[in-house]
Amino acid sequence: MSTAHFTGSIDRSRDPEKRVMPPRLSPTVRQQRLGIELRKMRERVGVTPKSLAATIGTDLPKISQMENGKSGISAERLRTWARTCGCPEGPYLDALIAMTQDRRKYWWDSYRGRMPSGIVDIAEMEHHAASLSILNSTFIPGLLQTSDYAAAVFERLPAHYRQEAEVRKAFRIRRQQIFVDHPKPYSAILHESALRMQFGGPEVLREQLRSLLENSERPGVEIRVIPFSVPTYTGSGESLYLARGPVPELDTVQIDLSHGPKFVHSEAELASYRQIKEKTAAIALGTAESRDFIRALLKDFV
Repeated sequence: MSTAHFTGSIDRSRDPEKRVMPPRLSPTVRQQRLGIELRKMRERVGVTPKSLAATIGTDLPKISQMENGKSGISAERLRTWARTCGCPEGPYLDALIAMTQDRRKYWWDSYRGRMPSGIVDIAEMEHHAASLSILNSTFIPGLLQTSDYAAAVFERLPAHYRQEAEVRKAFRIRRQQIFVDHPKPYSAILHESALRMQFGGPEVLREQLRSLLENSERPGVEIRVIPFSVPTYTGSGESLYLARGPVPELDTVQIDLSHGPKFVHSEAELASYRQIKEKTAAIALGTAESRDFIRALLKDFV
Protein backbone atom coordinates (compact mmCIF):
# COMPACT_ATOMS: atom_id res chain seq x y z
CA MET A 1 0.00 0.00 0.00
CA SER A 2 1.08 3.58 -0.55
CA THR A 3 2.23 5.93 2.18
CA ALA A 4 -0.79 8.11 1.38
CA HIS A 5 -3.04 5.29 2.61
CA PHE A 6 -1.41 5.17 6.05
CA THR A 7 -1.09 8.94 6.57
CA GLY A 8 -4.55 9.77 5.33
CA SER A 9 -3.20 12.35 2.89
CA ILE A 10 -4.90 12.90 -0.43
CA ASP A 11 -3.12 12.73 -3.75
CA ARG A 12 -4.56 15.97 -5.14
CA SER A 13 -2.99 15.43 -8.55
CA ARG A 14 -5.34 12.47 -9.05
CA ASP A 15 -8.49 14.00 -7.59
CA PRO A 16 -9.85 16.88 -9.74
CA GLU A 17 -12.40 17.80 -7.07
CA LYS A 18 -9.68 18.24 -4.44
CA ARG A 19 -6.98 19.73 -6.63
CA VAL A 20 -6.18 23.33 -5.72
CA MET A 21 -6.05 25.35 -8.93
CA PRO A 22 -5.16 29.05 -8.98
CA PRO A 23 -7.94 31.31 -10.28
CA ARG A 24 -7.80 32.36 -13.91
CA LEU A 25 -6.51 35.89 -14.30
CA SER A 26 -8.31 36.57 -17.59
CA PRO A 27 -11.21 34.19 -18.21
CA THR A 28 -12.46 34.00 -21.79
CA VAL A 29 -15.94 35.19 -22.70
CA ARG A 30 -17.08 31.56 -22.86
CA GLN A 31 -15.73 30.87 -19.37
CA GLN A 32 -17.37 34.05 -18.10
CA ARG A 33 -20.64 32.98 -19.72
CA LEU A 34 -20.68 29.69 -17.84
CA GLY A 35 -20.17 31.65 -14.62
CA ILE A 36 -22.99 34.03 -15.54
CA GLU A 37 -25.34 31.08 -16.04
CA LEU A 38 -24.32 29.60 -12.69
CA ARG A 39 -25.08 32.87 -10.95
CA LYS A 40 -28.42 33.28 -12.73
CA MET A 41 -29.37 29.75 -11.77
CA ARG A 42 -28.59 30.42 -8.11
CA GLU A 43 -30.16 33.87 -7.90
CA ARG A 44 -33.35 32.79 -9.68
CA VAL A 45 -34.35 30.71 -6.64
CA GLY A 46 -32.63 32.77 -3.94
CA VAL A 47 -30.00 30.23 -2.88
CA THR A 48 -27.21 31.98 -0.98
CA PRO A 49 -23.54 31.49 -1.89
CA LYS A 50 -22.89 30.21 1.64
CA SER A 51 -25.61 27.56 1.40
CA LEU A 52 -24.45 26.50 -2.05
CA ALA A 53 -20.82 26.27 -0.94
CA ALA A 54 -21.82 23.88 1.84
CA THR A 55 -23.91 21.77 -0.53
CA ILE A 56 -21.27 21.29 -3.21
CA GLY A 57 -18.39 21.02 -0.73
CA THR A 58 -16.37 24.16 -1.28
CA ASP A 59 -15.93 27.65 0.19
CA LEU A 60 -17.34 31.12 -0.50
CA PRO A 61 -14.32 32.42 -2.46
CA LYS A 62 -14.58 29.41 -4.79
CA ILE A 63 -18.28 30.11 -5.45
CA SER A 64 -17.38 33.68 -6.36
CA GLN A 65 -14.58 32.50 -8.66
CA MET A 66 -16.90 30.03 -10.40
CA GLU A 67 -19.54 32.69 -10.96
CA ASN A 68 -16.93 35.07 -12.37
CA GLY A 69 -15.50 32.47 -14.73
CA LYS A 70 -12.19 32.53 -12.86
CA SER A 71 -12.48 28.93 -11.73
CA GLY A 72 -13.78 25.84 -13.50
CA ILE A 73 -16.44 23.49 -12.24
CA SER A 74 -16.67 19.74 -12.70
CA ALA A 75 -19.70 18.08 -14.29
CA GLU A 76 -20.53 16.41 -10.96
CA ARG A 77 -20.49 19.67 -9.05
CA LEU A 78 -22.49 21.37 -11.78
CA ARG A 79 -25.22 18.74 -11.52
CA THR A 80 -25.32 19.22 -7.74
CA TRP A 81 -25.45 22.99 -8.25
CA ALA A 82 -28.35 22.57 -10.70
CA ARG A 83 -30.31 20.24 -8.39
CA THR A 84 -29.86 22.63 -5.48
CA CYS A 85 -31.17 25.49 -7.61
CA GLY A 86 -34.09 23.53 -9.04
CA CYS A 87 -32.73 23.44 -12.58
CA PRO A 88 -34.10 20.31 -14.29
CA GLU A 89 -32.19 17.85 -16.44
CA GLY A 90 -32.48 18.74 -20.10
CA PRO A 91 -30.78 20.41 -23.08
CA TYR A 92 -29.85 23.57 -21.16
CA LEU A 93 -28.05 21.69 -18.39
CA ASP A 94 -26.48 19.33 -20.93
CA ALA A 95 -25.09 22.36 -22.79
CA LEU A 96 -23.60 23.80 -19.61
CA ILE A 97 -22.00 20.47 -18.74
CA ALA A 98 -20.51 20.28 -22.23
CA MET A 99 -18.90 23.68 -21.59
CA THR A 100 -17.15 22.26 -18.52
CA GLN A 101 -15.76 19.28 -20.44
CA ASP A 102 -14.04 21.13 -23.27
CA ARG A 103 -10.52 21.94 -22.06
CA ARG A 104 -8.68 21.64 -25.34
CA LYS A 105 -6.35 24.26 -26.72
CA TYR A 106 -7.55 25.79 -29.99
CA TRP A 107 -5.79 27.70 -32.73
CA TRP A 108 -6.96 31.08 -31.41
CA ASP A 109 -5.33 30.46 -28.03
CA SER A 110 -1.95 31.12 -29.64
CA TYR A 111 -3.10 34.71 -30.26
CA ARG A 112 -3.88 35.42 -26.61
CA GLY A 113 -1.49 38.03 -25.29
CA ARG A 114 -0.72 39.17 -28.83
CA MET A 115 -4.08 40.86 -29.42
CA PRO A 116 -6.93 42.21 -27.26
CA SER A 117 -8.70 39.29 -25.60
CA GLY A 118 -12.14 40.40 -26.80
CA ILE A 119 -11.12 40.04 -30.43
CA VAL A 120 -9.71 36.56 -29.80
CA ASP A 121 -12.96 35.63 -28.07
CA ILE A 122 -14.86 36.27 -31.31
CA ALA A 123 -13.18 33.22 -32.88
CA GLU A 124 -14.10 31.16 -29.82
CA MET A 125 -17.71 32.33 -30.11
CA GLU A 126 -17.83 31.46 -33.82
CA HIS A 127 -16.40 27.98 -33.29
CA HIS A 128 -18.93 26.97 -30.63
CA ALA A 129 -21.98 28.55 -32.28
CA ALA A 130 -24.69 26.42 -33.89
CA SER A 131 -25.26 29.16 -36.47
CA LEU A 132 -24.09 32.71 -37.14
CA SER A 133 -25.88 35.77 -38.47
CA ILE A 134 -24.58 39.31 -38.83
CA LEU A 135 -26.05 42.71 -39.64
CA ASN A 136 -23.64 45.40 -40.80
CA SER A 137 -24.08 48.82 -42.35
CA THR A 138 -20.52 50.13 -42.53
CA PHE A 139 -18.14 47.41 -43.73
CA ILE A 140 -17.92 43.83 -44.92
CA PRO A 141 -17.94 41.34 -41.99
CA GLY A 142 -14.63 39.77 -41.00
CA LEU A 143 -15.45 36.23 -42.15
CA LEU A 144 -16.14 37.59 -45.65
CA GLN A 145 -13.23 40.02 -46.04
CA THR A 146 -10.44 39.57 -48.55
CA SER A 147 -6.87 39.93 -47.30
CA ASP A 148 -6.41 43.32 -48.98
CA TYR A 149 -9.73 44.62 -47.68
CA ALA A 150 -8.87 43.49 -44.13
CA ALA A 151 -5.47 45.21 -44.37
CA ALA A 152 -7.18 48.43 -45.47
CA VAL A 153 -9.64 48.22 -42.58
CA PHE A 154 -6.80 47.89 -40.08
CA GLU A 155 -5.00 50.89 -41.54
CA ARG A 156 -7.63 53.11 -39.91
CA LEU A 157 -6.76 51.84 -36.42
CA PRO A 158 -5.32 54.34 -33.92
CA ALA A 159 -1.56 54.63 -34.18
CA HIS A 160 -0.86 52.59 -31.03
CA TYR A 161 -2.75 49.63 -32.56
CA ARG A 162 -1.15 49.69 -35.99
CA GLN A 163 1.79 47.57 -34.90
CA GLU A 164 -0.77 44.80 -34.38
CA ALA A 165 -2.22 45.24 -37.89
CA GLU A 166 -0.41 42.29 -39.49
CA VAL A 167 -1.27 39.99 -36.58
CA ARG A 168 -4.90 41.10 -36.70
CA LYS A 169 -5.08 40.53 -40.45
CA ALA A 170 -3.60 37.04 -40.13
CA PHE A 171 -6.04 36.26 -37.31
CA ARG A 172 -9.01 37.50 -39.33
CA ILE A 173 -8.07 35.44 -42.39
CA ARG A 174 -7.52 32.37 -40.18
CA ARG A 175 -11.04 32.78 -38.78
CA GLN A 176 -12.40 32.26 -42.28
CA GLN A 177 -11.20 28.67 -42.20
CA ILE A 178 -14.36 27.94 -40.22
CA PHE A 179 -16.20 27.68 -43.53
CA VAL A 180 -14.01 24.66 -44.32
CA ASP A 181 -13.22 23.12 -40.94
CA HIS A 182 -16.53 23.67 -39.13
CA PRO A 183 -19.17 24.74 -41.67
CA LYS A 184 -22.42 25.97 -40.16
CA PRO A 185 -25.31 28.18 -41.29
CA TYR A 186 -24.04 31.73 -41.82
CA SER A 187 -26.23 34.68 -42.76
CA ALA A 188 -25.01 38.21 -43.50
CA ILE A 189 -27.38 41.13 -44.05
CA LEU A 190 -25.41 44.06 -45.44
CA HIS A 191 -26.60 47.58 -46.11
CA GLU A 192 -25.67 49.05 -49.48
CA SER A 193 -23.46 51.58 -47.69
CA ALA A 194 -21.24 48.71 -46.48
CA LEU A 195 -20.90 47.52 -50.07
CA ARG A 196 -19.84 50.96 -51.27
CA MET A 197 -17.28 51.86 -48.60
CA GLN A 198 -13.97 51.90 -50.46
CA PHE A 199 -11.50 50.58 -47.92
CA GLY A 200 -8.29 50.39 -49.93
CA GLY A 201 -9.79 52.05 -53.00
CA PRO A 202 -11.84 50.89 -56.02
CA GLU A 203 -9.60 47.96 -56.99
CA VAL A 204 -9.70 46.45 -53.50
CA LEU A 205 -13.47 46.91 -53.38
CA ARG A 206 -13.92 45.24 -56.79
CA GLU A 207 -12.10 42.13 -55.54
CA GLN A 208 -14.08 42.25 -52.32
CA LEU A 209 -17.42 42.33 -54.14
CA ARG A 210 -16.33 39.45 -56.38
CA SER A 211 -15.33 37.50 -53.28
CA LEU A 212 -18.77 38.18 -51.76
CA LEU A 213 -20.39 36.65 -54.82
CA GLU A 214 -18.17 33.57 -54.54
CA ASN A 215 -18.90 33.18 -50.83
CA SER A 216 -22.64 33.52 -51.45
CA GLU A 217 -22.43 30.25 -53.39
CA ARG A 218 -21.01 28.31 -50.44
CA PRO A 219 -23.40 25.76 -48.92
CA GLY A 220 -25.11 27.23 -45.88
CA VAL A 221 -23.94 30.80 -46.58
CA GLU A 222 -26.59 33.47 -47.17
CA ILE A 223 -25.68 37.03 -48.17
CA ARG A 224 -28.50 39.54 -48.46
CA VAL A 225 -28.55 43.26 -49.19
CA ILE A 226 -30.62 46.20 -47.92
CA PRO A 227 -30.44 48.82 -50.70
CA PHE A 228 -30.60 52.58 -50.22
CA SER A 229 -34.11 52.47 -51.70
CA VAL A 230 -35.41 50.87 -48.48
CA PRO A 231 -36.58 53.62 -46.08
CA THR A 232 -35.45 53.86 -42.46
CA TYR A 233 -35.86 50.53 -40.70
CA THR A 234 -35.42 48.94 -37.28
CA GLY A 235 -31.75 48.26 -36.83
CA SER A 236 -30.48 50.90 -39.26
CA GLY A 237 -26.99 51.85 -38.20
CA GLU A 238 -26.64 48.69 -36.11
CA SER A 239 -23.69 46.35 -36.33
CA LEU A 240 -24.50 43.15 -34.52
CA TYR A 241 -23.38 39.55 -34.68
CA LEU A 242 -25.74 36.85 -33.37
CA ALA A 243 -24.25 33.49 -32.44
CA ARG A 244 -26.91 30.88 -31.78
CA GLY A 245 -26.04 28.54 -28.95
CA PRO A 246 -27.05 24.88 -28.56
CA VAL A 247 -30.13 26.23 -26.73
CA PRO A 248 -31.66 29.74 -27.00
CA GLU A 249 -30.63 30.57 -23.42
CA LEU A 250 -26.99 30.39 -24.54
CA ASP A 251 -27.23 32.69 -27.55
CA THR A 252 -24.69 35.54 -27.68
CA VAL A 253 -24.70 38.88 -29.48
CA GLN A 254 -21.41 40.61 -30.22
CA ILE A 255 -21.42 44.34 -30.93
CA ASP A 256 -18.54 46.41 -32.31
CA LEU A 257 -17.64 49.43 -30.19
CA SER A 258 -14.80 51.92 -30.57
CA HIS A 259 -12.90 50.43 -27.63
CA GLY A 260 -13.46 46.82 -28.71
CA PRO A 261 -16.12 44.12 -28.99
CA LYS A 262 -18.95 43.86 -26.47
CA PHE A 263 -20.66 40.53 -25.77
CA VAL A 264 -24.32 40.59 -24.76
CA HIS A 265 -25.91 37.74 -22.80
CA SER A 266 -28.93 39.15 -20.93
CA GLU A 267 -32.27 37.63 -21.87
CA ALA A 268 -33.93 41.02 -22.48
CA GLU A 269 -31.16 42.28 -24.76
CA LEU A 270 -30.97 38.99 -26.66
CA ALA A 271 -34.72 39.15 -27.29
CA SER A 272 -34.37 42.71 -28.59
CA TYR A 273 -31.52 41.85 -30.96
CA ARG A 274 -33.29 38.74 -32.25
CA GLN A 275 -36.24 40.96 -33.11
CA ILE A 276 -33.99 43.44 -34.93
CA LYS A 277 -32.49 40.58 -36.92
CA GLU A 278 -35.91 39.22 -37.88
CA LYS A 279 -37.18 42.64 -38.96
CA THR A 280 -34.13 43.40 -41.10
CA ALA A 281 -34.34 39.94 -42.68
CA ALA A 282 -37.95 40.71 -43.60
CA ILE A 283 -37.02 43.83 -45.62
CA ALA A 284 -33.71 42.69 -47.17
CA LEU A 285 -33.49 41.50 -50.76
CA GLY A 286 -33.59 37.75 -51.30
CA THR A 287 -30.38 35.84 -51.96
CA ALA A 288 -30.76 35.74 -55.75
CA GLU A 289 -31.77 39.41 -55.90
CA SER A 290 -28.82 40.29 -53.66
CA ARG A 291 -26.39 38.54 -56.01
CA ASP A 292 -27.84 40.50 -58.93
CA PHE A 293 -27.55 43.70 -56.90
CA ILE A 294 -23.86 43.06 -56.12
CA ARG A 295 -23.14 42.22 -59.78
CA ALA A 296 -24.78 45.49 -60.84
CA LEU A 297 -22.83 47.38 -58.18
CA LEU A 298 -19.57 45.98 -59.52
CA LYS A 299 -20.12 47.90 -62.74
CA ASP A 300 -19.82 51.18 -60.80
CA PHE A 301 -16.20 50.33 -59.95
CA VAL A 302 -14.95 49.11 -63.30
